[in-house]
Amino acid sequence: MRLLDRYLLRELLTPFAYCLGGFLMFWISSDLFSKMGDFQKAQMNLADIAEYYFVTSPELISIVLPVALLLALLYALTQHARHNEITAMRAAGIGLWRLALPYLVVGFFSSGALFVINEVWAPDADVRGEFIKARHAQKAGLKTDPRLVQNLGFVNARDGRNWTIKVFNTETMEMTQPLVISREKDGSQLWLYANAAVHSNGVWTFFHVREFRGDPGSKSSPVPTIQAEVMPRPDFNETPDEIRSELRIKTRMDAKNRHSKKDIPLSEIQDYLAIHPNISAKEKTWLDTMMHSRIAGPWKCLVVVLIALPFGAASSGRRNVFAGVAGSIVICFAYFVLSEVSLAGGTAGTIPPWIAGWLPNIAFTLLAVWLTRRVR
Repeated sequence: MRLLDRYLLRELLTPFAYCLGGFLMFWISSDLFSKMGDFQKAQMNLADIAEYYFVTSPELISIVLPVALLLALLYALTQHARHNEITAMRAAGIGLWRLALPYLVVGFFSSGALFVINEVWAPDADVRGEFIKARHAQKAGLKTDPRLVQNLGFVNARDGRNWTIKVFNTETMEMTQPLVISREKDGSQLWLYANAAVHSNGVWTFFHVREFRGDPGSKSSPVPTIQAEVMPRPDFNETPDEIRSELRIKTRMDAKNRHSKKDIPLSEIQDYLAIHPNISAKEKTWLDTMMHSRIAGPWKCLVVVLIALPFGAASSGRRNVFAGVAGSIVICFAYFVLSEVSLAGGTAGTIPPWIAGWLPNIAFTLLAVWLTRRVR
C-alpha cells in the first residue's frame, strides 16, 4: 500500500469512527430516556440495559453506517481541498479516480459488512431485545412474552400440509395444541391432533397424539386410526426457519406493512418461495422486489462514496465547503426518496422488481460519475 493511500485512509477512518460512535451514543441516549420507565418496571440493572442495547445495536448500525460514511468522506475530502492537498496530488499526476481508490475500497468493505449485518444480526435485533425485557419482566411478575405467537397458521404447499398452532414459541420452537392436516399419496386426508410438539435433532415430535384419517372421495367423518403418547414424525420436513419465514413474511405482507423491507433476510425469502411454489403473481412480485432491494441495499455505501467525491473534492474555501456538504445532503435525500418510490412501484407491480431494487443505485452512480468527470 502506497504512503498516500495510508494517509488518505487514516484521514477518513478517524472521522468515520467518530461519526459512527456519535450516532450510536445519540440514539442510545434518546432511546434510554424514552424507555427508562419500562426498564425500571422490569427491574433491569445496568448490565441488563447494556446487554439490551448491545443486541439491538445492529439494527441501528445498518441504518446509520452509510450516513456516517458520507459525513466522514465529506469532512476528509473538504479538509484536503481546503489545504490544497487535492490540488497538489493532481498536479503530481494523480488522477481523481486514483485518489479515490482508498475510499472506494472502504465503501466496498462497508457494503459487505452492511450485507452481513442485514442478513445475520439486524433481522432479529429488536426481537432479541424484547426477549431480554421479557425475561426480566417475568421475574418482576409482569405477564409479557414476545416469543409467544397465538393462533399461528402455517401452509406448506410444497408437501401439502397445513398447520394450525394455538401457541408457538419462536425461540424454543415449542407448539401448544398443533393440528396438522395433510393429504396422503392415495388421496386421503390425515388429521393429526396433539397437545404439544417440539423440534429436536431435525425431527418433529408430537405428544398426546390422536390421528384421524378420511377416505378419499368419502363425505363421512374421518375415523381415528392412531392414539399415542409420543409420536416422532421424521416425514414432516418443515424446518423452524421455514416457519419463522412464514410468520415474518405474512406479517410484512399485511397492507400496512407492505412497503417495509425490514427484517426479511434473503434466506427467509428463499425458504418462503420453496414451500410456496404456486403463490399468486402479486405475492411473487412483492417478494421479488424485496429480494432485489435486500441485495441492492448494502451497496448504498459504495454509492455514497461516489456521491461525496465530486462535492468534497471540488470544494475550496469556507463557502464551497458548506455548499458541497449541502448539495450532497440534498442528493442523498433524493436517493432515499427514489428508493421509497421505486420500492412502492415494485411492490405494486408497476415496474419490474429488479428495476425497483436497483434503480436508486444505478441512477445515482451514473449521476456521481457524471459529476466527478466535470470536476476540474
